[in-house]
Amino acid sequence: MLKTMEAAERDAALRTADLMAAAARTAPKGSGKDKVITVILTGEEKAELVQKMHEVAAEYQEEFIERDALNVENSHCVVLIGVTSAPFGLNNCGMCGFKNCGEMKKAGANCAFNITDLGIAVGSAVSVAADHRIDNRVMYSAGRGALRMGCFPEDVRVCYGIPLYTGAKSIYFDRGPGSVLL
Repeated sequence: MLKTMEAAERDAALRTADLMAAAARTAPKGSGKDKVITVILTGEEKAELVQKMHEVAAEYQEEFIERDALNVENSHCVVLIGVTSAPFGLNNCGMCGFKNCGEMKKAGANCAFNITDLGIAVGSAVSVAADHRIDNRVMYSAGRGALRMGCFPEDVRVCYGIPLYTGAKSIYFDRGPGSVLL
């Protein structure tokens, strides 16, 4: 069997995406409550995400989202990591800026524990990509597109996308807000 460099690199990115999802799932969490959810997009689903990102870019009139959409389009896959919006039910925490979880929920805010857990999960996932030398970038814009696409249950209101790419030079760096390296 002959395997081309491109096929090997794509397969490595996809294997790494699986490992990233596992790392996000096993990352430490506040009080051990697991509220992190991961999704991996390739093929048609990734193309749908790109389309949703173009829609968000037009709606928000943000060039960087359009640039990111083109980066995602040129990536092998995208790892999406989100967190459910479920307060811990604490009466005197206040870390979210509200007196308690009831007030936070009423205001439609996010639990500080959940958002912190998301950050730790994202950090764990990208460290796996780095360990495997797979180019990646954490993108708010891909998360916005994923939410619009409906990739997560309704109680996920915050997520990030991490596209993966292999090549001689990372497509995610050395780029201005209006430029895209193809």
